[in-house]
Amino acid sequence: MVKDNETVIKEFNELINMTSSELEAWLKEEQSENSGWDKGDGSGETVGHESGRKIIQILDKNPDKDPDQYDEDDLQHMRKVVSYCKRHLAQEEKAKQNTDSKSYKSLKNWGHDPLKT
Repeated sequence: MVKDNETVIKEFNELINMTSSELEAWLKEEQSENSGWDKGDGSGETVGHESGRKIIQILDKNPDKDPDQYDEDDLQHMRKVVSYCKRHLAQEEKAKQNTDSKSYKSLKNWGHDPLKT
């Protein structure tokens, strides 16, 4: 069953616990580039790193989190982010225990800092 947009927006805003500037600073760190799956386009960027850049755009575009200000592209990516974060948070307790783990770094690339929860 597909979640309605209202639920996706609510869950996105609950799961993304990093500010735009925190996420931007994190994505500039070398360690953020080495976790996750390569996009496979020759750029060397991971899927999660690209996602983080899209999350920054969403946060910057709508800092007040007004549900009416999200477009279909935003909602599509927000749905992907919610799915990723929920799945990985349910599976990977080590993300909270080991900041050197790929799980921790990957979740941060997706805008969720496990140490903030």
